[in-house]
Amino acid sequence: MKITVFLAFVLCLGAKGLAQLQLDLIMRGPGFVGALPESPEWSVDGKLIYYWKKHPDSLQKTYYCHDLRQKQTKVLSKNAWQNRWVWTPGAGQFNYIRLHDEKLQCYDVQTLQVKSYALFTNEIWNLQLQNKAQTVVFQQGQSLFVFDLQNGMAKNLVSYQKSLPAKRSSDGLSQTELEFFESVRKQALQSTKFDLPTIKFISFEQQGALQVDPTARFVLLKEEQQPEEKATEVPHFISADAHVYNEKARSKVMNEEPSQRLYLHDLSSDSLVELDFSGLTQMNAEDRALIIHPAIFAKTSPLALLDIRSADNKDRWIVCLELETGQIKQLEHQHDSAWIGGPGISSWNFETGTLGWLRDAQTIYFQSEASGYSHLYTFDLPTQTKMALTSGNFEVHQVLLAKDSNSFYLNTNMNHPGARSFHQLDLKKLEIKPILSELGAYEVQLSPDEKQLAYRFSTSIQPWEIFTCSLKNPKDQVQLTESTTEVFRTYPWQKPEILSFKGSDGVEVYARMYTPKAQNKNGAAVLFVHGAGYLQNAHHYWSYYQREFMFHQLLIDKGYTVLDVDYRASEGYGRDYRTAIYRHMGGRDLQDFVDAKQFLVKQHGIDSNRVGIYGGSYGGFITLMGLFTEPGTFACGAALRSVTDWAHYNHEYTTNILNTPKVDPEAYRQSSPIYFAEGLQDPLLILHGMIDDNVQFQDVVRLNQRLIELGKKDWWMALYPVERHGFEYTSSWTDEYRRIFELFETYLK
Repeated sequence: MKITVFLAFVLCLGAKGLAQLQLDLIMRGPGFVGALPESPEWSVDGKLIYYWKKHPDSLQKTYYCHDLRQKQTKVLSKNAWQNRWVWTPGAGQFNYIRLHDEKLQCYDVQTLQVKSYALFTNEIWNLQLQNKAQTVVFQQGQSLFVFDLQNGMAKNLVSYQKSLPAKRSSDGLSQTELEFFESVRKQALQSTKFDLPTIKFISFEQQGALQVDPTARFVLLKEEQQPEEKATEVPHFISADAHVYNEKARSKVMNEEPSQRLYLHDLSSDSLVELDFSGLTQMNAEDRALIIHPAIFAKTSPLALLDIRSADNKDRWIVCLELETGQIKQLEHQHDSAWIGGPGISSWNFETGTLGWLRDAQTIYFQSEASGYSHLYTFDLPTQTKMALTSGNFEVHQVLLAKDSNSFYLNTNMNHPGARSFHQLDLKKLEIKPILSELGAYEVQLSPDEKQLAYRFSTSIQPWEIFTCSLKNPKDQVQLTESTTEVFRTYPWQKPEILSFKGSDGVEVYARMYTPKAQNKNGAAVLFVHGAGYLQNAHHYWSYYQREFMFHQLLIDKGYTVLDVDYRASEGYGRDYRTAIYRHMGGRDLQDFVDAKQFLVKQHGIDSNRVGIYGGSYGGFITLMGLFTEPGTFACGAALRSVTDWAHYNHEYTTNILNTPKVDPEAYRQSSPIYFAEGLQDPLLILHGMIDDNVQFQDVVRLNQRLIELGKKDWWMALYPVERHGFEYTSSWTDEYRRIFELFETYLK
């Protein structure tokens, strides 16, 4: 600990503990709060709970294992951690088989023994279990192999090779030689370690994982067409050899979307057909770009579920594929004029949502925002009937089907938009029973026998800790970790009030409010804008922004009122709230902060001329839009790691909300601060990491030049040469928030 930090620490210690917060202390983050436990997991035998903590002063992790029988916790070596066997609810037998150290390993839960099979290569992946006992399929390159666990033998199922272009051989002999001779085929696939039968030649480049049905008769192949991307470069100005070097980074927003096609190969007849999705509702055009998620096979019938999205993310189809005929039957169509999203319905094109078989080959379950909130539904194939299992003005955040398929375990915010509680849904009675429902948030893992729970729990002033309890008696909980530092626990943290106010359009807007003691109140206020990606911060549990939480506590000690607003597009409030920024970021979301200021002025006696605003990432963007398009509304603003021009951000996130620049240039123009920089009148502090590979440094460099050419005054920029989007070094955090605090002290007091 540095001497200056230590002296500050000693000086602010009272007789009973920490009496006053110091900026350089709280900016240590986990070094002050404590290393919090992450990702509790059950061992496959249900006797151990694994978790890890990130070391406060580095990127290193410490691994732990708690033995429930001996009631002891021990530190694991990295090797022991990598060799652990973890239970994953819903993954079935995959919990007992894995690839590790160039071996196929199987875990016997009866004998607690591990059996290993040497495969002589580490290039094997994509394990897929079959209906036939003791049989697993794996992939190497573009080849599939069936492995018999009883005799330890691997047999090739099929190998795929793109047909050679005609120009490779004017006489066609190369293709013939490949078809005739095994030795030539082996040379063509040098990485393959096993014997190869006749190769199946295909006209396209197969991408990613090959999928095999449980009978090993059908294979699904995917072709992916990616638009041409131009990578960006992030220069590093601080390096060990004092030279500048460039790091390759993401591309900017593109005008074209990726697209996928799916092919079905029947091994019994050796027929390969492209699946036809042109008959789906609102498909509109045969060449519409699609994203096709991995198939979910039925075990007892030749059927598979497919979750298909339009690449523009405005349509989603759940279809049933009849493997024997290749026919597609549409079960569910979801359309959103903005973009498909919400809990269990990921808005990122390549992530999967909630989808599975409730009763094999008979009934499926999925999530939909049809009611305006993300809820759980079933669809019965024989009767073609759709039924809602949950309903109301709340969202279902996680779904787990019980092993007996008679109930679901759900994580929802039904008790409060800013809380996460755990419930059991009885499918026979269609009743929801609360299991864990204290005000806060639960992240729950069921034990393999579904009799015990391991979970992380936190409140707004109590950081995350790990607990266990039985499913029958959840109140008899046992706390496994105590991770906060003693000094952190001695400070009297003020519990922020979760409240709501009406926006100017009549919609209820939730916020966290930090209120100073009456004798300290100075009449000034600060508005905090959280980041985006689909996030919530006005809630009853430990904030993702733990440094900002503590900074707000410091501000109220100084007399400021702080309001942390879940503006439009925040998570937890349903579809209309989520999509209110469509085609205009910096519109309705910014208006929520204008309304928040009026709420503070009218209801809490705040001086209208002494309200500041700050935030990072999307929060920095809103700060810029506030000062540029609402001059005089905010007395000053601090914009951290801010997007200044959405055409320069990443493709996946941006095009969901603004479409592509080619299709919707007006959306980009009205949403990008750089187009409104001439409106700046109030003091602005810009802070940015120079090796930020998310919101890149070029964003603020371009804005810098724009402000110079406009002749603007009273704006400053602080740069951090060794920091990315999320800062790593305490010195950078401290410098950044010292400048923000000084901005407020200068212009709000």
